[in-house]
Amino acid sequence: MPQLSVIVYGPNAQGHLTELLDSLEAHPLTDAEVIVAAVGDWAREAAAGHAPETVVVPLPDGTGDAAARAAGAARARGRWLHFVHAKDSLPAGTPRLITERTAELDAADGDDTPAAAHAAVDVLLLDHVTTTWQSAARPSRDARFLAAVGRAGLPLDEAADLLRLTPLLGNRVLRADFWRAHEDLLTNDDEPHAAQAVLLRADRVACLNQVAYEHRELRPESLPPRAPEDRFALIERYESLLALARDRRAARAVLYDLMMRDLVRTFAGENLPDAVAREFFRRASLAAVRWRPENHERPAGVEGVRHALLEEGAYTKYRAFQAANRTRRAAKKAVRTRKKQVGAKLRDQQYHRALSRPIDPNLAVFAAYWERGVACNPAAIAAKLAELAPHIHPVWVVAKENTALLPPGTDHVIPGTRRYWETVATAKYLVNNVNFANAVVKRPGSIHLQTHHGTPLKRMGLDQMEHPAAAKGLDFAALLSRIDKWDYSVSANSHSTRMWERAYPARYTSLDYGYPRNDVFYTSDAQAVRAARERLGIAPGKTAVLYAPTHRDYEAGFTPRLDLAEFADRLGEDTVLLVRAHYFYGGAASPLTGLRRSGRIIDVSSYDPVEELCLAADALVTDYSSIMFDYANLDRPIVVYADDWETYRTTRGVYFDLTAEHPGQVARTQEELTEIFVSGAWRDDSAKKARAAFRRRFCEYDDGHAAERIVRRVFLGEPEEALPPVIPIEERTPAPTPQEATA
Repeated sequence: MPQLSVIVYGPNAQGHLTELLDSLEAHPLTDAEVIVAAVGDWAREAAAGHAPETVVVPLPDGTGDAAARAAGAARARGRWLHFVHAKDSLPAGTPRLITERTAELDAADGDDTPAAAHAAVDVLLLDHVTTTWQSAARPSRDARFLAAVGRAGLPLDEAADLLRLTPLLGNRVLRADFWRAHEDLLTNDDEPHAAQAVLLRADRVACLNQVAYEHRELRPESLPPRAPEDRFALIERYESLLALARDRRAARAVLYDLMMRDLVRTFAGENLPDAVAREFFRRASLAAVRWRPENHERPAGVEGVRHALLEEGAYTKYRAFQAANRTRRAAKKAVRTRKKQVGAKLRDQQYHRALSRPIDPNLAVFAAYWERGVACNPAAIAAKLAELAPHIHPVWVVAKENTALLPPGTDHVIPGTRRYWETVATAKYLVNNVNFANAVVKRPGSIHLQTHHGTPLKRMGLDQMEHPAAAKGLDFAALLSRIDKWDYSVSANSHSTRMWERAYPARYTSLDYGYPRNDVFYTSDAQAVRAARERLGIAPGKTAVLYAPTHRDYEAGFTPRLDLAEFADRLGEDTVLLVRAHYFYGGAASPLTGLRRSGRIIDVSSYDPVEELCLAADALVTDYSSIMFDYANLDRPIVVYADDWETYRTTRGVYFDLTAEHPGQVARTQEELTEIFVSGAWRDDSAKKARAAFRRRFCEYDDGHAAERIVRRVFLGEPEEALPPVIPIEERTPAPTPQEATA
């Protein structure tokens, strides 16, 4: 009996079935089977080309989706069923993710301890992306609902907001026994109805906050036209679901909110004939009154007025309200547009006047991470500039919301202001670890220094063209225009130099000097290490493990990929876990809220600079983050936790296989990760050997003098031969380890 049956159903719409089956065949899994309920000859022929790896159930043209699902499920042997429409797709590695998560749920359900004495999980909910005929892999808005639940199974009544997930069958996996007991719920060809119905009948649900489904929206003009009267089915769907939820108060309240939202949107957005619109409004009004929960409060503002008019059945008033709203919105839009045009014209005039002024040879503009503040390589360069060239005045570009966090006395400008444009127009030096705005002009005589902010494992720049899900609509022509302004590009190793020149092809000069932000790993002493640990509250004698996962383009929010409490417990009383979410998520590390400052788990997501965290940590656990390349300078243990390597590699694209060229031990599951630490393998001879090879390759130029080399070459104009030479790696002395610093 396989763990999972992937049931592909439906016609080969626009040829997408073939690519779906190709992707499944490219990543075979022994604990999963693929069944194709192929509707029509074209689907049967496409599926037959993948036999015997797939079980083909041929069905005649015109077979509905519900009947196709039932036919496929009847042949399934798996403990869990994943229904995948033939037009949709599965990201690489999805069956593995699902089989591992469902096996975990089965193990929990089989536990006979009192804490596990509960009903089995019936439905596993997944995140997804949406691809259309004109865009690729748009993230869903479901991640926050999935993240709020966490990994434990629980009754739907305790997490009714899960009904707000996009209603797809593909983003939910059903226990086979549950399907057989409630097969009647899926006899409706209306997929949103079926998707919600299975939730309403489930005893317990669980979540997998990872993208494990790709929903494809076909161009409406390529599909059979819908009759205006088809909109009535929306009302029937919600009335049927509300009847199913009659005994579930929390679920009924959520469904009612969803119904009112969708009824109002449909009425407002569809250009229906007047007779159909009146009948839709009448039926919607009856449903709104019939199913309104007791003590239900309407939303505030305009939306609340819409709901009140709908409940009242006031069709004429509603249309008048719509017309007035349209007029008001048009007037406001015209005012806003005019203000923007006037403001943009004024800024352009100010900027162009400033561009006519002489360049100030003693003015340097710094920015980092899209105007976050004083950070990264630009910050290290600015600090060394103050030491070696104090006559050059630094000005930082900082977003308004970040100015309160600046070090006292930091001269700064806010993007878009008059002083901002005057400063970037007249500065001789412009330093950034990303790019300046497209509108910033590269003046003759000015120097643009691109420092970057990491060693590239993932694909960057033009190499992202092959990975549209990661590029997310990146304007490559604008990117080329920005990189053409670079005079210098900083690199920490020859691998980076080659990748930058490939991903960002232009006429800049590569500076193989090392990353200035990594200088601290060679210039810090024992006192600096002790001070960093004291600021973090790490008691003497404790082992501090820094867990720093990276951003995933296929996830909308940050959810720890580890059960942090369990991991900390297994590591023992003498270990402190420092957890740092990627900065892309801002303050969204909400899953850590209950664990903050608990003594052995410390949320350091907002702690800056990150280099201090590295100095304080005895070891690093990461996945694909560039922090591993920086931390390797300290010559301390690194463990890679690559639980979704196949998905990341396929979705984001990578420059080398991290599982083969790693800086230490590699774990694919939490149990493997825990065993690496419990057994001591994290710092054994094989880990040291792998780390030594990794350091030789990726710490090539980092020796503590990178910032000095850059300041002398770029700002002081000293010749290459006069710069401090790079110290061979075997002759470098990193900062002392915490054990050495506290001995």
